[in-house]
Amino acid sequence: MNIFLLLILSASCILLLFIKLRNNRKIIESIPKKGKEEEATLQHVTEYVKQALHELSHSQLADAGLHEEEYKRKINQRAEMRRALKDCISGSMSDKHYVKKLITDVLIHSYGLTERNINEAIPFDRLDELSIQDQFEIIFYIYQQQFGVEALSKLIDTYDLAELRRQSESDSGGYYEITSKDIMYIFECEYRELHFLDKVNILVQRVYQHYKGFSVVDDIRDQQIDGVSAGVSGILGHEMNPIPDMPFHILKEDHDYEIESEVSRSTESVWIFYRGKTIHLSFLSFGSERELKRVCQNIYKYNHPGQLSESKGYKVNEMKDGSRVVVVRPPFSESWAFFVRKFDLPSATLPKLITGANSDMVIELIRYLMKGCRITSITGAQGSGKTTLLMAMIEHIYPYHTLRVQEMAFELHLRKLYSKRNILSFRETDHISGQQGLDLQKKTDGTVNILGEVASDEVAAWMIQMSQVASLFTVFTHHAKTFPDLIFSLRNSLLKVGMFRHEHIAEEQVASVLNFDIHLKKDADGGRYIERITECVPDLASSRSGGEAFTYRNIVEYRAGMYHMVSPISSINQQEMISQMSSEDATKFEKFAASYWGRSHVS
Repeated sequence: MNIFLLLILSASCILLLFIKLRNNRKIIESIPKKGKEEEATLQHVTEYVKQALHELSHSQLADAGLHEEEYKRKINQRAEMRRALKDCISGSMSDKHYVKKLITDVLIHSYGLTERNINEAIPFDRLDELSIQDQFEIIFYIYQQQFGVEALSKLIDTYDLAELRRQSESDSGGYYEITSKDIMYIFECEYRELHFLDKVNILVQRVYQHYKGFSVVDDIRDQQIDGVSAGVSGILGHEMNPIPDMPFHILKEDHDYEIESEVSRSTESVWIFYRGKTIHLSFLSFGSERELKRVCQNIYKYNHPGQLSESKGYKVNEMKDGSRVVVVRPPFSESWAFFVRKFDLPSATLPKLITGANSDMVIELIRYLMKGCRITSITGAQGSGKTTLLMAMIEHIYPYHTLRVQEMAFELHLRKLYSKRNILSFRETDHISGQQGLDLQKKTDGTVNILGEVASDEVAAWMIQMSQVASLFTVFTHHAKTFPDLIFSLRNSLLKVGMFRHEHIAEEQVASVLNFDIHLKKDADGGRYIERITECVPDLASSRSGGEAFTYRNIVEYRAGMYHMVSPISSINQQEMISQMSSEDATKFEKFAASYWGRSHVS
């Protein structure tokens, strides 16, 4: 009897195993196989991967004859696959690596990728047939194996690719560009024989970037650079021959119409922001405007920020790795375009940001401004480093102060830098304005207010208001070019929102609130430095006589590569700073002041 039951049980197990193997085989067999007559072209490989992963992520498991535990495990695996396929476009490196591993498995174990047929997708065995993109991605891969996220930086530095180029000897300007000739030369210098696994990895990245990634900028976006943008140069497809019945080559030669002898298309518009320099990677192309549009429609999707549409022609969002992304589309902009701005959090410290002769003096002064609770603006042009400097300055605010942050998009990421501090950030949404968010902050026990950017009249007015009554002090960024421009811009904002009717009174309010301005500069070679640190001194007597309500003086100036202390901080500001400091810091600040300005300035 026991033997009979054992035979039945064994037969049942064999049957269940057969059913399981059969169903698993059905999943694999449902993926279309490459026929013998079909070549393993890049397009065919990509389509095969798309369908294979779709089948694997949507396969039916209910009738697979699995045990409950195995069934749950398969369900979890499929859920994880679906999540990774969905989230890999959000800037998540872990999800990207997971999906690339899936693609590798599909190509090797299902597609049947071999040393021979991989050369049909990318001609690794025929170097003279490699495209410029092929050559770049091979060299880039070799550098990535050695340098990781610093591969592009090493490549640029090794071959001086960030040097200014001039069209002629008489050209007083210049431009930054990495050309096809540069890539061809580097390829000749750097190419080495690739192993099969290296070829697979390069092919998998190519498939991934056209399937789920960000096309030709996919791996570039992950590098340790300041940012990447696309869609910001070149002639659009519908503009290639704007005058009917006239050949395009004639238009190119007509210098009254087109200045450049070589016309760049919008699909060849890939630019990187590298150490303050905007460099055109003219050798890269999206191939079609449709591909550029696909990237624009996906790159901003992290955390479901809403739909980019004709009525809402732009989106500002962050990516999972902390990058800021801005996407625009027609009719709001003339073409589809995106801008990814990256922030190097580990480098967000004052000693790494402020360098040069006498930089220690400037670093020490900024530390005291923060410990002394001075209302401070950080001004400068786009790309001058305002946001990164703001991140670094936060370190020197006393940790017991609570911080409330208002941004257009989350890009400061202060809680990543200072995880043990009491910090909460807010941002604008489609339904909550910046003004509403700032009003709410009054009820969140905030001591210090950080404004990522004072970019609207309402926020400027609120900042002045809060600095007067609701917070200990405020730090913010602004795009003003000069110190008077900053005062006048904030004054005009107060007038526009109706807080004041009289210009002089509004100006007095701004001058009485603002203490210091740190102005950043980016030179023609991409170098960044603090051009000046300026103190605002209210002058009510002059205002009531019809003059300006303020005077100002530069405490620090940058001249010929060196920082100079040119004026002392006023005794009033020094005393107020000391009153906010710990006794230890107050003593150190008094010594600092005495060493540069003499003891008479600190009573």
